Amino acid sequence: MSQESSVTSEILNEKNKQEVRCRFCNSLMLKEQEGTYESKQFDLPLTHQKNTKDINTIETESLSDFWVINDMFTFENIGFSNTVDKRKFLICADCDMGPVGYHDIDTKKCYVALKRVHHGKEPAKTLTNNS
Repeated sequence: MSQESSVTSEILNEKNKQEVRCRFCNSLMLKEQEGTYESKQFDLPLTHQKNTKDINTIETESLSDFWVINDMFTFENIGFSNTVDKRKFLICADCDMGPVGYHDIDTKKCYVALKRVHHGKEPAKTLTNNS
C-alpha cells in the first residue's frame, strides 16, 4: 500500500478515523474524530539521530501529513518538550519516544505527524529483519 493511500484510509470527514497511538508502547494519544487532517510541510527532528559526529546538528525529516489539534487538553496522553524556536515538540508521555509532532506557541495548535504514530486499537506490528 502506498503512503498516500494509507494516509487517506485514516481520514473520515477530514478527521482521524481511528484512535492515534504511540508506535512504541501503544499508549492512547488521541481518540478518534478529534484531530483534523491538514497537509503542510514541516521538518521534524528524527526520532533516532544518526549523525554522531556533530552534536550541534539536528537531523530532520520533511513531513506533510498532520492531525491538527486546536486545544492541547484534547489529548489523552502527550508530553511536551522545552520551547525551541517558538515550538514545543510532542512526545509520548508514557515512554518518552518522539517527537511525534509539535505545538506552535503562537497559534496554540498541535500538529501530530501521521507517519510518526500508529492508528487503531491493536498494537503496531513490529518490523523484523525478515520482512
